[in-house]
Amino acid sequence: MTKLNDQEISDIIATAHELADAARVATLAHFRQPGLDADSKETVRFDPVTVADRLSEQRMREILARRRPQDAILGEEFGRTEGTSGLTWVLDPIDGTRGYLSGTPTWGVLISIRDAGGPIYGIIDQPYIGERFEGGFGRAQVNGPMGKGVLKARGARPLSQAILFTTFPEVGAPDEGAAFRRVAPKAKLVRYGMDCYAYALIAAGQIDLVIEAGLQAYDVQAPIAVIEAAGGIVTDWHGRPCHDGGRVLAAANREIHAEALALLNT
Repeated sequence: MTKLNDQEISDIIATAHELADAARVATLAHFRQPGLDADSKETVRFDPVTVADRLSEQRMREILARRRPQDAILGEEFGRTEGTSGLTWVLDPIDGTRGYLSGTPTWGVLISIRDAGGPIYGIIDQPYIGERFEGGFGRAQVNGPMGKGVLKARGARPLSQAILFTTFPEVGAPDEGAAFRRVAPKAKLVRYGMDCYAYALIAAGQIDLVIEAGLQAYDVQAPIAVIEAAGGIVTDWHGRPCHDGGRVLAAANREIHAEALALLNT
């Protein structure tokens, strides 16, 4: 991990919260508004991007240009901007644009900062609910409608007592879906469609597992930071780092992570 002094850490945390505040304003300006439409990034399937996605990232980039011009940026909508500090801000201006278009309150804004070793601090923010999860630099906390609280992932329990989430029922390619279906019937409860909010629920101690495939770096870096700060674990489907996305297994603890990992690789 890059060695940072207290002043640098304080500035990073303050900057991250300023980014999240700006993204709240940008995204809520269009959420559930008449006439909101989306372009598709793909031709085969609908992969939406809205004016709010672009505005949210633009506002965050403006803040970083003012406060942290030495840092690199990787954003979903506007790609990579190089820096000189060895630190990179990884931004997903709206994670769950399909949910955003549908009016559901489970999309979020993902903000993280990483060094060469991976994410060191992250925020999962849900603007409509007004709920913010953060982790890293010794912090693991949530601030929302029920006030402030400590994030702590659930303790060990057998898979038969676990709650499992994934965003899409098909999960990914057919072989990835088949692997997921080796795990899902053994769980107590399986739910779908929560996007980044499911990762926040692991950190909050509400659920046990999230299994997904086909993710990008900006989809996972903030959840990794928040979940690990809360005592959980996030890897790929072979137990290796997944900082760049791909197949992701997020778990509340190492015991249930190991049980799910064995089934994914049966």
